[in-house]
Amino acid sequence: MPNTIEHVRRFHSELVALRHDIHANPELAFQETRTSDIVAAALSRWGIEVHRGLAKTGVVGVVRGRTGSSGRAIGLRADMDCLPMFETADLPYKSTHPGRMHACGHDGHTTMLLGAARYLAETRNFDGTAYLIFQPAEEGGGGGNEMVKEGLFDRFPADAVYALHNWPSLEAGKIAVRPGPVLAATDEIQITVRGKGGHAALPHLACDPVVASAQIISSLQTVASRNVSPLDSVVVSVCSMQTSQVGAFNVIPDFVRLIGTVRTFRAETRELAEQRIREIVTAIAQGLGASAELEYRRGYPATVNHTQEAEFAAAVGEHLFGRENVVRDAEPTMGGEDFSYMLLARPGAYVFLGQGGAELGCLLHNSKYDFNDQVIPLGAGYLAALVEESLPIG
Repeated sequence: MPNTIEHVRRFHSELVALRHDIHANPELAFQETRTSDIVAAALSRWGIEVHRGLAKTGVVGVVRGRTGSSGRAIGLRADMDCLPMFETADLPYKSTHPGRMHACGHDGHTTMLLGAARYLAETRNFDGTAYLIFQPAEEGGGGGNEMVKEGLFDRFPADAVYALHNWPSLEAGKIAVRPGPVLAATDEIQITVRGKGGHAALPHLACDPVVASAQIISSLQTVASRNVSPLDSVVVSVCSMQTSQVGAFNVIPDFVRLIGTVRTFRAETRELAEQRIREIVTAIAQGLGASAELEYRRGYPATVNHTQEAEFAAAVGEHLFGRENVVRDAEPTMGGEDFSYMLLARPGAYVFLGQGGAELGCLLHNSKYDFNDQVIPLGAGYLAALVEESLPIG
């Protein structure tokens, strides 16, 4: 077993206790005060230089290697925030704050990076500098973007940056990484269709926005089927319909509001999708005598791994876990990530760490989700190995 993983196993139980504490006390975007205090205290205890304040609750630890002749540096990032969800799993460390839950494993990500931090501080078996980036507000807050805008890589000039995310559908002990797009751009659409309300039994005297909305919802699916190449990917999902009239079975409402999301990988496809959505929404509403307003909000850009860094991340995984446990051709997912902003600023790669459990219903953003404590040494050891192999002594 590789030395990094075996070394971390020495204090595995301490990391598990730390993870359970963070899990029981989840904090939402830009409110991770307690979590960042825990992170900063642990880093200081291990003799690591601590910097706070980026993106309000962000923490950056600086570990210098045994030598620094290379002049190079590597960044490792973990997210700290939770989701606004109610936890339903019966765990001894269940969330103590109703309506807040670590349902995506950020408690595990933070813990694994702390494990790597302790290992690096105790061994310093590398030539250069490691920047340990504990980021707030990944779940919709864009904390990664805020850290970059506030000078993350000006103050901590990493030559490359890596992130590790748990993946329940991947067997524990495996990693998956690929060059190119791995996660989609995440845009939000809000469509307001306005008509003329009236009696449902006299529809000819009204202008029904529900009918217009139904036509719009169906036609938006042609963006994927008839506007984008079958070899490309786009998702247009309308996920919510709200009307100005609720509870009456015989009233045509004045307006309908549709809320949904658009997911793409390529910038050109993103532009095309927005253009076609605007055209479809406007034309169909007008054709049926109604009107429509579209609010298109750009979310996170696509997360795109750099080729050289993705290949390097895979090679490190092969050294640690064996070639048979590294998936180099994993399909991209239409989920989104604000690590994308860091990859726009620096070369790097986003890596999936198998944690298993999907067959048991352990899915991300599920009210019964829990991070697999058994993979903590694997993830921490892998992050540490990225530093050692990227910045070898001699």
